[in-house]
This record gives sequence, C-alpha cells and structure tokens, in this order.
Amino acid sequence: MLLGIFLIHSGISLNDMKTLFLVRHAKSGWDDPNIADFDRPLNERGKRDAPMMAERLHSRGIPIDVIVSSPARRAVKTAQAFAKAYGIANENVYYDDALYFADTQAFFNTIGRIEDRYHHAAIFSHNHGITTFANELRVATIDVMPTCSIFALLSDTMNWKEFKAAPRKFWFFDYPKNPSLPEYGWSA
Repeated sequence: MLLGIFLIHSGISLNDMKTLFLVRHAKSGWDDPNIADFDRPLNERGKRDAPMMAERLHSRGIPIDVIVSSPARRAVKTAQAFAKAYGIANENVYYDDALYFADTQAFFNTIGRIEDRYHHAAIFSHNHGITTFANELRVATIDVMPTCSIFALLSDTMNWKEFKAAPRKFWFFDYPKNPSLPEYGWSA
C-alpha cells in the first residue's frame, strides 16, 4: 500500500511525525592529490546529480524544511543544491562538524539537536558512516549508499530528541542511477 494512501485514509499527516532524509554527498573529484579530503569539490557528475535528485524529490511533493550538513565542501555543495530546489532559506541550513566522518552516535546527537519546529529534516554526510547509520536504524538494509543517494524514513514522534527511541518506518531509498524511478507514495 502506498504511504500516501495509508496516511490519507488514517487521517495522519506528515506533520504529525518527523521525516528524516539521509543524503550522501554527490560524486566528488579526486583529480588533484594536493586538495585535502575536506576540501574536495563535486566533479561534473556530482554537479549534475545533486540538483537532479533534489528536483526529483521536490517535484513529487516530498517535504524538506531543514537541512543539516557536514561542513566538507562536497557535502555543502550537495546540500546547497537541495536548498535551492526547495527554496530553503540560509537560516534553515545548518552545518555540523560532527557529520564529517560521523559514527552512529554522532548522527543521533545531530538529529537530537534539530529544533522541533522542523518536521522534515535532510542530513548530508559521508560514507561509510551514513550507510552504517542507515542500517543501524533497522528499518531496511542497504549494502552501500551510492553518491547522492537518499534513504528516507518516518519517525513516530513529535520531538527530535526522542528520535533514537521512537518507532521508525522505512519510506524509500533512491539514487541517481536508479533504473526505475520510485513512486515515493506521497503527493502534496
């Protein structure tokens, strides 16, 4: 059953819960060995994929109202593409040093600090941490999050601080080279 149909028939709104989008940064360049890992830019594919994936979500009415990103250049550029597609103002885009090579607890800590006025948060980070965290949530299993992939889930809570212990449900997983564009089961 599509999530949107379930939500409509149950009277539940996406604003009655928290939605989380884990986004791995888009493809980055390795061309210059003198550039520090933190400063690596997006390559041409990454520059195409980031706005394409942002628009793919936005065009389906998938809500995002806050962005939290690693401050590494490639994550920032990916997050900025989503902010632009969604028209998210700079004051709703945050950077957290802990998301650069984050472990599971760092993700939980970051999520717990999101203000509760936000319902739909996108977190931009790096592998291997982001794949490990997605699997630690135990809502679905993925081998690896490709660059610019999105792992989405719903959490039955109104408070981000309660996210770690709250019931969670897998929503969707998508990535730039996905051969069959998924229907995310929701439309605005």
